[in-house]
Amino acid sequence: MLIFLLRKTLCALPSSVRDKKEKINMLKKKKALVTGSSRGIGKAIVEAFLKNGAEVWGLCSKPSAAKADLEKLAADNGVAFHEIYADVGNAEQVTEVVKAALAEAGTFDILVNNAGITRDGLSFRMKKEDWDDVLRINLTSVFLISQIVSSNMIRAKDKSCSIINMASIVGLHGQGGQVNYAASKGGIIAYTKALAKEVGSRGVRVNAIAPGFIETDMTAVLKDDMKAQWVEGLPLKRAGKPEDIANAALFLASDLSTYITGQVLGVDGGMGC
Repeated sequence: MLIFLLRKTLCALPSSVRDKKEKINMLKKKKALVTGSSRGIGKAIVEAFLKNGAEVWGLCSKPSAAKADLEKLAADNGVAFHEIYADVGNAEQVTEVVKAALAEAGTFDILVNNAGITRDGLSFRMKKEDWDDVLRINLTSVFLISQIVSSNMIRAKDKSCSIINMASIVGLHGQGGQVNYAASKGGIIAYTKALAKEVGSRGVRVNAIAPGFIETDMTAVLKDDMKAQWVEGLPLKRAGKPEDIANAALFLASDLSTYITGQVLGVDGGMGC
């Protein structure tokens, strides 16, 4: 009987109402800063945010090939995309650029610390500069950028703000030949949990995403047989896509996750089981 009444009610509605598909903008009127925005996971996150109504500042080291497409995507969704440039490993430069972007935006509701590099090699052969570069870009930049943005976030009234840090399954379980990368991502996880305790009472959530094997430029250099071995060992039997990480970031950025902080969300196809 209930189903019959629902059908009758729907049929009674004008066709213009029945056929209208209301777009759900999960990040409507929110402003976001995403680092490492030019390609791969960062680009996918920017796209997801723009499609869901956010105005986005994308930070990368130089003008990207995706800039025009992202600007068009933003315009198609009634928002704006701003591409800004800095070497996140240069403390003075990135501080200046992020402060300028913050002044332009007024406030950021969302920060995604995604920029990162690898400099792989066995620990006993690793050059100190390769250790320093990875820690400076992957970890120290997260501290510097979060310090600037979170200081502003905690002053925002009646707002729920979100900081999302890109960790890695390697930061949880380690990986031979990546002691520098593992240390940087493990540091991000610890930093995420500590910062969550500092700023939670001020309406700021801080979480991390730990991707597994994702098809990006960073993993494209691996040999096909090695990729096949990785995939075969996964319960879901496929490599992840940047969009898989973007969907997780969208959830953590949105008001669907307002009671989640200090967590590490594994998006790894079961690799961490």
